[in-house]
Amino acid sequence: MTDLTPLLAFRWSPRAFDPYAELTRAEAATLLEAARWAPSIDNGQPWRFAVGHRDDDTFKRILVNLPPGEQRWAGRASLLLLVAHPRTGHPMAAYDLGQAVAHLTVQATALGLYVRQLTDLDRAGLATDLDLADDLRPYVVVAVGKLGDPLSLPADLVPDETGLRHRRPLGEMVLTCDDASR
Repeated sequence: MTDLTPLLAFRWSPRAFDPYAELTRAEAATLLEAARWAPSIDNGQPWRFAVGHRDDDTFKRILVNLPPGEQRWAGRASLLLLVAHPRTGHPMAAYDLGQAVAHLTVQATALGLYVRQLTDLDRAGLATDLDLADDLRPYVVVAVGKLGDPLSLPADLVPDETGLRHRRPLGEMVLTCDDASR
């Protein structure tokens, strides 16, 4: 591997969160501040966050709108964030939202936290349960927390959690061949 910053090299998306670890309001604010400073087209900053700390109403409302299979582990996270963007007026809102979540993820890694993103969610249910403005589209849920014991997960999740990480070779992703891709 090239000289990749450890913040990226060691980032991974676990399902095994410590069900007893709590994030402070200051840690959550730091994550959101990192997202706030993400680049966006025309500085539009179209992302919006609903923040749920474990055991508060927002967390519970987000959790019930995830598929049952994801609820099995997501309920152990310290924080669930719903990330939304405007439905109209900003054609690159989803791209910009991804930038914000990436910045949040790198900041979480710097704080010794882990992030897993979920895209399989009940968007209509989330919009209703969180009383979102009609022009906001729920896009992704981000689970954040400290690493837990992978063996505490349901048995069918353990192999993926404990197996080696795999990434495609760079050559499979680069469409042109020059020295940067070799």
